[in-house]
Amino acid sequence: MKYIITVFISLFYLGTTTLVQCQDMTELTSQCAASAGDVTYLKDFPVSLDAGAPGGKPPTAQFSFLLSKNTAYRFSICTAADSEGEAVLELYELGKRIGTTYFESTGKEFPFFDLKVQSTGVYHLFISFKDGKPGQAVGIMSFIKRL
Repeated sequence: MKYIITVFISLFYLGTTTLVQCQDMTELTSQCAASAGDVTYLKDFPVSLDAGAPGGKPPTAQFSFLLSKNTAYRFSICTAADSEGEAVLELYELGKRIGTTYFESTGKEFPFFDLKVQSTGVYHLFISFKDGKPGQAVGIMSFIKRL
């Protein structure tokens, strides 16, 4: 009987912890989308990453999607308040970085960047945390206008 009660309490705790994290990510997504400015929300990219190994590459979440030619998009990043690391969003086309929210050479960070797509194709979005620290974040892709 004690075993059943212990299992039930453990499952209840795990379920409520997951529910709270889901609510936090939903709230973070809503806040991030609202802070993107006068644009139309298209898609969100929520991530939760563990700490990376010292001296190794930081854990990274990758997303792929199709973007349309002659269209302007905005890519935003928001880091959860309780995250140890600061989230970085990078966008690649054909293996070449075409946008980022953090420039390591200067140390400058930006909450978003805009992209005017010159060719329809598959683009790859990467989200990681500076110095491989753990954290939660959400990236937002928004439509600005047709060019």
